[in-house]
Amino acid sequence: MPTSRPLTHLLYLHGFRSSPESAKARRMAQQMTTRHPEVTWWCPQLPPSPREACQMLTRGLKDWPRESMAVIGSSLGGFYATWVAELTGCKAVLLNPAVDPARDLAQYIGEQTCWQDPQERFFFRSEFVQELRDLACANTTRPERYLAIIAKGDELLDWHEAYARYAGAQIRLLEDGDHAISDFEVQMPALLTFLGLS
Repeated sequence: MPTSRPLTHLLYLHGFRSSPESAKARRMAQQMTTRHPEVTWWCPQLPPSPREACQMLTRGLKDWPRESMAVIGSSLGGFYATWVAELTGCKAVLLNPAVDPARDLAQYIGEQTCWQDPQERFFFRSEFVQELRDLACANTTRPERYLAIIAKGDELLDWHEAYARYAGAQIRLLEDGDHAISDFEVQMPALLTFLGLS
């Protein structure tokens, strides 16, 4: 592990069309509140613009201790979490991470709704695709900092891409599963152990 310092700060990044109200985000928030109240927990609503999202994260993480922070990211949040981990050198847990969101989300330009609240609408603009390209990390340095939980049954993303992208990381390859990782409760012990929170 890159550090033996106890975790003091944890960031959770939701996916595209998702929010801090997703099942995984709420379950992690509950875990942190009840079991690890001493850890600073931050699960922001990310703006649709990738550039604005990363500017917000840069501001929010400015005073976080690099040696005792970590990030969890789901889907598009996994792409952002990789960006955060490469920027800060912290540990990262990736849940069915998006590998090439610029390619995948190009078909979603236009008005979108939030999974958790269909009344919540936002506009995904064509320039956001280029913003995603600009944020892509060529390689992951020190892959031992990463734990990737990847489901072969992911109905939205090709698991082979994530498996190859995070070669050298700790990988939990689920034989079935789905994009949402509906058995997240089963996966949580490994995630918490990796973060030193078990």
